Formats: sequence, structure tokens, C-alpha cells
Amino acid sequence: VSDASGCSMIALLHTGAARFLQNLLSRSRQAVSSLFPAGVLKGFSSIVSRKLASHGFGASMAAMSSFPPQRYHYFLVLDFEATCDKPQIHPQEIIEFPILKLNGRTMEIESTFHMYVQPVVHPQLTPFCTELTGIIQGMVDGQPSLQQVLERVDEWMAKEGLLDPSVKSIFVTCGDWDLKVMLPGQCQYLGLPVADYFKQWINLKKAYSFAMGSWPKNGLLDMNKGLNLQHIGRPHSGIDDCKNIANIMKTLAHRGFIFKQTSKPF
Repeated sequence: VSDASGCSMIALLHTGAARFLQNLLSRSRQAVSSLFPAGVLKGFSSIVSRKLASHGFGASMAAMSSFPPQRYHYFLVLDFEATCDKPQIHPQEIIEFPILKLNGRTMEIESTFHMYVQPVVHPQLTPFCTELTGIIQGMVDGQPSLQQVLERVDEWMAKEGLLDPSVKSIFVTCGDWDLKVMLPGQCQYLGLPVADYFKQWINLKKAYSFAMGSWPKNGLLDMNKGLNLQHIGRPHSGIDDCKNIANIMKTLAHRGFIFKQTSKPF
């Protein structure tokens, strides 16, 4: 697997061996079922299972992980939507702020942060913006400012245990724009600090290209197509894009891919 460390390859071989032994055990059960009483067969199965466990294949085959462990306890999937028009307006402002907390061991979604944000420089959304994102004026009117939303993000991070130094987490975005351009640019414009946890991330496009050997020119649409996945929701909905990112990550992880930070240190 491209970009996977040596340990991940060992994990794949380990998993393959366990599956082979599991299949062998199943065939053995069938072969002797007609020759031995059920109690004897059950005891034989129990002995073999204990032997597998003693050799590092896990106490329970059912509990065996189907993919190698990731380097992070949690992945924080993020995808902003922002004010926009043709030609582009300046400055752009974040209007949708979704985060999915993805468990690095199971690759399942454990928690969601999702808020809409009221723009202040260009408070009126353009028809182009609404058509692209599906966000209408009523969804941002009266919503918290970016500063207030960032405060709530920090509260959510603390509540989820993500600020604990012993917990390794990293943001994941579809491209570098969200955390390299959009958030720091708007924070600079408004005179707001950028939390350190926003300063390192995984660009899913780069991860996908490492794993699959091709660059996804059309982003999520190409990645879903390349992995034979159904697209979730509507394109350019921040929360739906996050769900697609999470689904792509889960699929790549099950194929043995190990996710690594792609951003350069600030």
C-alpha cells in the first residue's frame, strides 16, 4: 500500500494469516462434525482459539481489527463553506463550520460539531453562494459570529477530551484551502488568534493520491468514483462533504492505508 509504513504491511500480513487460520478452523469443524459429538467439537474449537490467541492473533477472532492501527486517536474532519460570488468577493467569510470526530481505531463518527456563522463584512448572501452551497439567508441571520463559533469549537474540543496532551488528534480537510487560506485569512482580517490545533492537518487529496496513485482533480467526486462509493448528500454542503471525507477515510483505512500529516509546520 502506498505511503503505508513497514509496520502496516506487517499488520496486513498478520491479518491475512489470522483469516487463513480462521478459514482452516471452519473447514476443520465441517470435516469432523460427523465424527465427533458436539461437545468434543466445541472443546476442539476452544483449544484452537486459545492457541491462536497465544500466538498474537487476538483472544477473539470476531474482535480482530480488519485494518492496521492509525497514528492518531481521532481524526477531526472539517469542511468550511464561505461567502462567494462571481467575480469573487473579498474578504470571504466562513458561513458553515462543521467538524466530525472520527475514531482512529474504528473509523466511525463519534461526535459532531456543526454551526452556521453570520458574515459581517458581506452579511447578505449572493444568489451564486446560495445556489452553490444550499445555504439560504435565514440560515445565517442571527447566528453567532466567527469569534463566538471559535469559542464554542474550543469548548467542544475540551468536552470531547481532544485538548488532553495524551490524546493525538489531527484535522482532515479536502485540500489545503480551509486551514491554510480561509481560516487564518479571516482571523487575520478580524484580529482573531488561530488555535494551535488548526495549524496541522491532513489533506485528503494528497492522502488519496498516495494510496491510489492518482490525483483527484474533481476532489470528493473523483475519490468516491475511484473507490466505488456513493456520494453522500449534496456537493458543497459542508456537513455532507465532511460525511463523504469520513467515508473515504474509512474505506482507505480498511485497505490498510495509514494517514499522516501532510501540512508543513507553521
